[in-house]
Amino acid sequence: MTTQQNIEQLVEELSKLSVLDMSKLKTALEDKWGVKAAAAAPMMMAAPSAAAEAPAAESTEFKITLEATPDDKKISVIKVVREVTGLGLKEAKEKVDSAPQVLKESSPKAEADEIAKKVVAAGGKVTLKGL
Repeated sequence: MTTQQNIEQLVEELSKLSVLDMSKLKTALEDKWGVKAAAAAPMMMAAPSAAAEAPAAESTEFKITLEATPDDKKISVIKVVREVTGLGLKEAKEKVDSAPQVLKESSPKAEADEIAKKVVAAGGKVTLKGL
């Protein structure tokens, strides 16, 4: 009899066991081998859930960086930078002139999206980086 036939015969025999008998078999094997059996399904599910967590672990905080501003749009971008950062006119102008500059180190996704929309609408180029 080959190993494959042995395995198939063992599977057939185990399939005939009741749940109570399977529980007793599990305990007996744990005692014999000195191990603790874990359910196979949760272990198999660990890999897909880890893969599923990657998208779920999407950033909730973002760093907002002003990348560039065309010369003809600087005034409107300066206004948005002042509104977003609370800086004075001189500081906001310096940020816009010396782009790329971080506008906010950490901001929730909704706020970051709103700021990005305002800067783009004013004519600037902005990037969001998840933290």
